[in-house]
Amino acid sequence: MSIKLGVPSKGRLMEKTFDWFGQRGVSLARTGSDREYAGKVEGVEGVALVLLSAGEIPRELAAGRIHLGVTGADLIQEKLVQWDQKVEPLAELGFGFADLIIAVPHCWVDVDTLDDLDAAAAAFRAKHGFRMRIATKYHRLVRAYLHDGGVADYQLIDSQGATEGTIKNLTAEAVADITSTGETLRANHLKILSEEPVLRSQATLFRSRVIEMSKEERATLTHLTELLGV
Repeated sequence: MSIKLGVPSKGRLMEKTFDWFGQRGVSLARTGSDREYAGKVEGVEGVALVLLSAGEIPRELAAGRIHLGVTGADLIQEKLVQWDQKVEPLAELGFGFADLIIAVPHCWVDVDTLDDLDAAAAAFRAKHGFRMRIATKYHRLVRAYLHDGGVADYQLIDSQGATEGTIKNLTAEAVADITSTGETLRANHLKILSEEPVLRSQATLFRSRVIEMSKEERATLTHLTELLGV
């Protein structure tokens, strides 16, 4: 059996992950065409590369189907209940930076904090007869954040497409989404609340806490983590 390493299967996250490992003497490469999710590992014995979408990696780690995986901290914490019992972060990789934020229309001049948002939500419900809608893909993280911030009169609506466009389309009053530069938000006339973000995320190497390993696999994993300096 090999140590299975899950890596994002395309785009800048894959390229940056390959670079990060390569700088530490472990060469990762895709084999075959872009449609084939096959890869190879050089520089260390007994490690197999598994190419997955970044969103699949948390589930595979938690199910014990891969030993290690590179994905965003936001995806781990959103997709896994009691995530820290299922996976362990080994190293932040220094790329894939993004903040999960709350944003409201720029014309809401009196709304800059969570207290302001709570007041606006109460006023919205009193005026319209239904709760203010916040569009997001990150229900677990946003709900916990708003609860801790004392925001009550709202409802989360699911957004799997262009979240920033939901306000323009009149399907939501506010959004909670991942942003790295804020440019898309500004282009849609939205402003980020001045509070600390819901979560600051970056690409991170995680280890599965639940996977069962043989003595040989444990030795391989120890050797790999020593090579990587994590």
